[in-house]
Amino acid sequence: MTMMSATGIESAVAQQNDKLMIYQMLPRLFGNTKTQNIPFGTIEQNGSGKFNDINQQAINGIKEMGITHVWYTGVIAHASLTDYSKFGIPTADADVVKGRAGSPYAIRDYYDVDPDLAVDVKNRMKEFEALVERTHKNGLKVIIDFVPNHVARSYVSKAKPAKVIDFGAQDDKTVAYHPKNDYYYVPGKDFVVPTDTNVNDGLASLKDGRFNESPAKATGNNVFSESPSKNDWYETVKLNYGVDYQNNKQTHFDPIPPVWTKMRDILVYWSNKGVDGFRCDVAEMVPVEFWNWVIPELKKVKPSLVFIGEAYDPTAYELYLTKGKFDYLYDKVGLYDGLKRLMRNEQNAKTADIDHVWQVESATFGNKMLRFLENHDEERIASKAFAANPWLAVPAMVVSATLSGGPVMLYSGQEVGEKAEGVSGFSGDDGRTTIFDYWGVPALQQWVNIGKYDGGLLSDEQKALRAFYSKLFHVAGRSDAIINGKHYNMPLENNSRAYAYFRYTAKDRMLIVVNFDREQTFESEINIPSDVLSSASAGSAKDILNDTPVQINGHSIRVKVTPSSAQIIKF
Repeated sequence: MTMMSATGIESAVAQQNDKLMIYQMLPRLFGNTKTQNIPFGTIEQNGSGKFNDINQQAINGIKEMGITHVWYTGVIAHASLTDYSKFGIPTADADVVKGRAGSPYAIRDYYDVDPDLAVDVKNRMKEFEALVERTHKNGLKVIIDFVPNHVARSYVSKAKPAKVIDFGAQDDKTVAYHPKNDYYYVPGKDFVVPTDTNVNDGLASLKDGRFNESPAKATGNNVFSESPSKNDWYETVKLNYGVDYQNNKQTHFDPIPPVWTKMRDILVYWSNKGVDGFRCDVAEMVPVEFWNWVIPELKKVKPSLVFIGEAYDPTAYELYLTKGKFDYLYDKVGLYDGLKRLMRNEQNAKTADIDHVWQVESATFGNKMLRFLENHDEERIASKAFAANPWLAVPAMVVSATLSGGPVMLYSGQEVGEKAEGVSGFSGDDGRTTIFDYWGVPALQQWVNIGKYDGGLLSDEQKALRAFYSKLFHVAGRSDAIINGKHYNMPLENNSRAYAYFRYTAKDRMLIVVNFDREQTFESEINIPSDVLSSASAGSAKDILNDTPVQINGHSIRVKVTPSSAQIIKF
């Protein structure tokens, strides 16, 4: 056991009233109770969840975990291979669709919702609007995706308002770039379907390599060629925000490019549907000048709107928060990556990575970073590709939830230890829950329990895991110390697997201690800095995460943290 002195680094944060506790779900997966999971299966074989499946019981089950916002992923209509032609919806060409259900980020109509999610396809928008109303009535707010960088290669809006001009409808297709064009072109060249997309993918019989596009358009990941590879975003088309990428990235923002106003109108359309916020896909691939213009434009219409940017360049975080006007950004390349190394027990893993994130971000924008351990892009913690054991996430999730007053996110199924096993289709067996295929999520289905949403099929261990997430989210989301408190970091000498810090305000004081070591218990007597105490000495102490008393001796707290666990000590 070691004695830790009160020599730390202190920081303050700006006062705020709440902390966003976000639950991400794909409705297509969430309410699906079919369990056979045939690779590349059709919607009839493997099933699809519906807006209506997210009923009162389901929302109550989400809310009881301390959630404040639900991110409904994959709401806006995207390209898929399911035939809805009798409803006037064109079926996409298999050559330019990933998986059978298709990527939720290959938007085919910005003014429509995914028909897979409707019980009555003709009334699909009404079913979505009812879900928004149902969510609001239960005290939760709604976030959906905004995909500004690219659209599906076969984009055409059948649901747009009468005066809306479709993307590309007025483009000059004879030039690679024009300030008034919506797309980028490869003049004189026909699009060439990647030759190896139809090899051993389960959908070869649906693909003939003859998708017709002339002239070819640039891909969403900035490939300005008629022949993208199978590893490119070949199913999408890049939108033109006034940047001439092939000519030294020259910008043409005055007059405002047509795409800017079209996207503003799309955001207004969805905010008028009752949407409370947008998770903005690959936000850094769109010029920051657009965000600087459009976010204030939207907040004139609805000041309470929340904008979350998917961002991966730490050197650009401050730019997109200040000039870009985002409310929050992803914190993947930083806290997530460092915590993942610790959870995986990698040789180079160290708690100093948390220090680095805290020291760089906290003084300026720590409360603006969205923390998470899973989302639709990342591997499941319980998967063989990640940590193989969902309990190894306990210390990392505690840090993610309590390091700042910024938002924290839980991905549907994470709370019950989903493993994402098997080959689903386009995704392969990669430790991720597929977003491209019709599929059931086994661990989540055990909680859904054929639509009862009561956890009736969960094991005792799964129930305990869900209880941990619920307790943590309630503590983090309601504690003044976590939401508004100062941060005092406590160095733990000669220990690369344990980490400790104080979060405190005048009325609320907490010591957070986590232990990433898989074998050794961490024991210590941690001195309480005088700045943290509101009186001459501390009184009683309790680990509110585990509901156990903690020994306190005047100005020090005795901690004993078992392997891969954590304590949140209120004193």
